[in-house]
Amino acid sequence: MATVLELSSQTEQELREAFGPDLNQAAIESLAIVGYRSGKLSLAQVRRLLGFDNRWQTEKWLGERGVTWNYSQEDLEADRKTLSELFPDKTL
Repeated sequence: MATVLELSSQTEQELREAFGPDLNQAAIESLAIVGYRSGKLSLAQVRRLLGFDNRWQTEKWLGERGVTWNYSQEDLEADRKTLSELFPDKTL
């Protein structure tokens, strides 16, 4: 399936100057960033969308673009609780 954006030739030229000649890839990358930042896409979905082999490549790619993890205080507390249950003799 293909998605087509209809742009004026002036707009297309301006976008090519700003993002390079491959507007298709630029659009996919932009959607991946916006989708991840908004929580609409998971890290795994971004990985598949961009064709990366693993989460580490995805995290590196996002980080190079200034995108921080979607990891809340609640996520941290849940992880600490799980770790405390798995390793009760350790101080976390």
